[in-house]
Amino acid sequence: MLNLHQSQEEQNKMEQHLVYQFKPAEQALNDFVESYWYLRNDTGQDKEVTLLPDGRIDLICCQVPGMPFQVLLLGIDTQADQLVLKAGTRMVAISFKLPAVEYMLQDTVAELLNHARQLPEGFWNFTARDLQDFGEFCKKANQKIVSLLPRETDSRKLELFALIYASAGALTVKTLSEKVFWSSRQINRYFHQQFGLPLKAYCDILRFRASFPQIKAGRLFPEQNFADQSHFIKAVKKLSGVLPKALKQNQDDRFIQFSTLRPE
Repeated sequence: MLNLHQSQEEQNKMEQHLVYQFKPAEQALNDFVESYWYLRNDTGQDKEVTLLPDGRIDLICCQVPGMPFQVLLLGIDTQADQLVLKAGTRMVAISFKLPAVEYMLQDTVAELLNHARQLPEGFWNFTARDLQDFGEFCKKANQKIVSLLPRETDSRKLELFALIYASAGALTVKTLSEKVFWSSRQINRYFHQQFGLPLKAYCDILRFRASFPQIKAGRLFPEQNFADQSHFIKAVKKLSGVLPKALKQNQDDRFIQFSTLRPE
């Protein structure tokens, strides 16, 4: 409810915020796509944020006021990323699971570790118009991805990733290797070549991501198969740059992770 003693300017400022929408991918795309999302900075001012690693590969269509429309491919982040969301910025995105790099994008993102690449104009026929209607963007992206579904896949790889995601990174490399009958050495070679990091480092990111909601809720102790409290604190500090307590406090809504934002 608005305070009648506030000025209209103050009321409008209170109503301005980061607008976030989210849509999970269809079950048929579950091996390759996690979700689609939309973000708009309606705060009326530039917003400094710290984006936390979450283990996804994001294809982002972005429009910053005064700048050309861009399509960006973001690799895996292994550390917190400081950025400024300019007032009025809009973006829509596809969050891929790792198998999509090989089978959908037919590429490698090893060189994009903690980096992004601008994709060619017209990539997948995305334009600035796709920022206007999130529902229509999801339909368009879904149709394109369905058209790219591979006829043949390496079942061993898909089984490996299914285990990684189902366990939120809690299974050891040795256990994963034994379950899919693929040597740890070969798995790590594949991860380095495709994604730019070893499997264990990726699993650590997924465990951190899984622990973020509990930290938000104030449960500052290990729940994701960390060895002990010390290992949990070290893992959080390594990936976020701060201790769990600072993440929980989250002053000025500084820390964000798109996968845990609350949709409108």
